[in-house]
Amino acid sequence: MLKTRVMTAAVLLAVFLSGLFLLPKNGWIAFCAVLLGVAAWEWGALAALAAFIRTLYAALVVGLFVLPEVVADSWARGPYAPAWIYYAAASFWLVLVPVWIWRQPRLGSRALLLAAGATALVPAAAALVDLRGVHPSLLLAVLGTVWISDTAAYFIGRRFGRHKLAPSISPGKTWEGVAGALAAVGLYALAWAYLGSVLAWIGPMKVAPAWVLPVLLGLAVAGIIGDLFESLIKRQAGVKDSGTLLPGHGGILDRIDAPLAMLPLAVLAFMR
Repeated sequence: MLKTRVMTAAVLLAVFLSGLFLLPKNGWIAFCAVLLGVAAWEWGALAALAAFIRTLYAALVVGLFVLPEVVADSWARGPYAPAWIYYAAASFWLVLVPVWIWRQPRLGSRALLLAAGATALVPAAAALVDLRGVHPSLLLAVLGTVWISDTAAYFIGRRFGRHKLAPSISPGKTWEGVAGALAAVGLYALAWAYLGSVLAWIGPMKVAPAWVLPVLLGLAVAGIIGDLFESLIKRQAGVKDSGTLLPGHGGILDRIDAPLAMLPLAVLAFMR
């Protein structure tokens, strides 16, 4: 199982890095739109939509994402998405979702779940475009936060995990894993801050070196919230994985649950 996960992750990383550094601007937007469409399709399945309605929902979500490119030359006027999109996403992830996770309400309204899906997916896809618009290496460095966090949480949790983080939502996650994730991200942040002058070539960023540590730790915590939220939605839908597209990993949503929460906040931290 671990071998399958590693092989799948290696292929995904190769595809992602190729798109990140080689695609032109419109090609990258199309790449993000495809990723978004698959994720929205899976979210529709979690909401128990029929195949045709899932297709319409995925098309609507992708349409919301490409709207800025359709109505205006967004790259000429600045960021791809307006600031309010990211502030709304921040409110969703930092206020509404923690309450949602804490109270764990049974969703009687499918419309509410679908609206939550669009709120989670569209700003994250826009953030992929905006962060890459500064420089591909900035987006890669930001995503490195969640990759390091996930990897450390997995291995530290397996080795030392004793105290469950949220047993009713995701029994495999532990507080020891969270501590390991934050420690690993802390070391990554210190290295980033130390190399700040070297990394300055990737473009202007609004975060001083002294703030890199708290910012990256905050992004790591947001990623954990995103992971728990997707786990809650899957548990309430009665499924283990969001899909079967990725051998050893499940679906696209299973791989991007943490970045969904982290990416909009990263735009606010590094660009606003």
